[in-house]
Amino acid sequence: MAISFDSALGIHEQALQGRVKRAEVLANNLANADTPGYKARDIDFRAMMQKAQNEMSGVQMTTTHSTHMDASGTGADGELLYRTPHQPSVDGNTVDAQQEQTRFMRNAMDYQASFQFLSSKFSGLTKALKGE
Repeated sequence: MAISFDSALGIHEQALQGRVKRAEVLANNLANADTPGYKARDIDFRAMMQKAQNEMSGVQMTTTHSTHMDASGTGADGELLYRTPHQPSVDGNTVDAQQEQTRFMRNAMDYQASFQFLSSKFSGLTKALKGE
């Protein structure tokens, strides 16, 4: 019986990729915290993971007619969304550096957790292949 990496690793590979993409977006926000008119962006990580889970389980909504609505959900493809600011600055910049740093650190911790989980999965697969 063949084992596929997709079934063995589950959604954690996509989670790791999503965390990397989100880290890039959040770092870009932090780098532009003092840029006049810059609008903070983010990725809907939950929507990305829901889409990945649906794809893995074979449950996907498709449109069968050109007049049907797109039910995939905004942000599900990792597209960049604009963040609604709590208190925009006078120069039009919507980056709140403290909130961005908090999001960045939380994302880094979640990345590390996903990485450790994948590492333990690979370790288990290696032991299984060796017959341990």
